[in-house]
Amino acid sequence: MSLDPDSEVHQFIDATVKNNPVVLFMKGTPDAPRCGFSSLAVQVLDRLGVEFAGVDVLQDNDLREGIKAYTDWPTIPQLYIKEEFVGGSDIIRELFQSGELKTLLAEKGVIDA
Repeated sequence: MSLDPDSEVHQFIDATVKNNPVVLFMKGTPDAPRCGFSSLAVQVLDRLGVEFAGVDVLQDNDLREGIKAYTDWPTIPQLYIKEEFVGGSDIIRELFQSGELKTLLAEKGVIDA
């Protein structure tokens, strides 16, 4: 599936990624994740003390499908740091456990080293 760059969904995703240092497209909200994978991602970001924008893809089917097409990544959640797509919950967990996520966030100036 491709996403028309002129579509409202593409423009919303693009603006959200560009206007927030850290964005998590997720099922539910940071205060009330609605799947285990989204919950894991929120827990990791909270543990690292990261402020982030959480976007609930369950509110809009076009958004839910659109974010998958935007990154060509089939699953949700999806994490972006300074406009760079990082990955889904498995990658977030692996990067956290290895210490690489903290390093990446510090290198991008999102958290203190």
